[in-house]
Amino acid sequence: MSDRLPIKIDATSNGEFRPVPLGPELRAARPFAANCIADNARRTGASRRAFLTGLCGAATTLLAYQEVFATTARVGGAFVLPKESAFEPEAAAETLTGEDFVFDVQTHMVDVNGAWRRRREGKGWEGNLAGFPQGSCGEQDPVACFSADRFIKEVFVDSDTQIAVLSFVPGLPEDNPLTVAEALRVQTLVERLKGSGRLLLHAPVIPNAPGELERMATTARTYPVAAWKVYTQWGPERIGWRLDDPRIGIPFIENARALGIKNIAIHKGIPLAGLPLEYATCADVGPAARRFPDVNFIIYHSGFEPEQREMAYDAAKVARGIDSLVHSLVENGIGPGANVYAELGSTWRFLMRDPTSAAHALGKLVRYVGEDNVLWGTDSIWYGSPQDQIQAFRAFQIDDRFVQQYGYKPLTPSLKAKIFGLNGAKVYGVDPAAVKRRAAADPVGRFKRMAESTPSFATYGPRSDAEYEAFVAAHGDTPL
Repeated sequence: MSDRLPIKIDATSNGEFRPVPLGPELRAARPFAANCIADNARRTGASRRAFLTGLCGAATTLLAYQEVFATTARVGGAFVLPKESAFEPEAAAETLTGEDFVFDVQTHMVDVNGAWRRRREGKGWEGNLAGFPQGSCGEQDPVACFSADRFIKEVFVDSDTQIAVLSFVPGLPEDNPLTVAEALRVQTLVERLKGSGRLLLHAPVIPNAPGELERMATTARTYPVAAWKVYTQWGPERIGWRLDDPRIGIPFIENARALGIKNIAIHKGIPLAGLPLEYATCADVGPAARRFPDVNFIIYHSGFEPEQREMAYDAAKVARGIDSLVHSLVENGIGPGANVYAELGSTWRFLMRDPTSAAHALGKLVRYVGEDNVLWGTDSIWYGSPQDQIQAFRAFQIDDRFVQQYGYKPLTPSLKAKIFGLNGAKVYGVDPAAVKRRAAADPVGRFKRMAESTPSFATYGPRSDAEYEAFVAAHGDTPL
């Protein structure tokens, strides 16, 4: 705990990309933030632990990072907090707390005792941390870091998240670390919180695998599917597919429509190691959205690629990353507020360490996808509790110069409220006011009002090349 900070800006990956080390400035900023926390704890007479877990600990960390960002070249965004928020809880609360409806449309966990573990015996990770490096949660079994109990604590107890979508990683049912049955069990577990409606469920589909379209009908009859989840870059033969492919993508979308479940969440960007890059881009999103205007295309990660620094969109110099999504929409006449939605899981978490890229990424998505079409997602539990992502977003602002120069919209409280949850509520058909009322009254809500917070500030994904290589080797043909 001594080396952890309440705002977790670090090299942790979600397992889908190689961890990107922090630059020298941010590496130096971590001990600087830790020293500031120790100084401010002494100033306020609090213990380090008490200060660290309070609002002033988060504010001190953000202010320390912002001090580092301010020394670099022109910065397009900033964490904006009053300086007194570092030692006055009331001042910190003005920025870092709120009454926002927080709807996380991308969360994950695994079936700790699932068949997938037995099928992978002998691949070098069972019983040790070598191939599954997420041992930092203190569990003897590292896979238990992703259990249902851990998921509920990290996502609902230790953050302001009121409702979430439980999603899937790529893999056929017999190999997937999260089965439909386990997801349904977890939803039932959460629903024991007196019907708060806190958890919606995706259903995974591998459209280029035999029998998957038929399986969709069975799943839809027996399972409360809020959206289908697909990975266009992955297939059982490690061959990808396009949304507008007449052999695979179009029949899949038509099947989704016929079954009456028209939300489709698609992993785009964050290319999976060793798989064809062309299927990770968003070139097929615009054509599919134009052909099926009654289908909601939820673009997970918004096309973001960790190795591509985000800049202003230029149609004459289209790069990969988020620009591939913007370009595909522009070229196909899909304007802001249409049937394409940009999701921020892992994207915002990575961009927290680069405020200029963050300003361009958020600015482009709001401008071209639409202020009603950017969805809050965190990719937790891979990054531990999403509370730090929530607090950092509350404090983040796009520089006025970028607003003027690139036509970006300021991140006003009303715009942030849309991104935090109101936009997701529209897509998934939930009532924000009703969910907030139920969440405040259920056991988690009551516990949060009565008990002292005990966040771990831990992350559970690979944090280095060595951990990532072991992780990939252990999981074989099914990337996480």
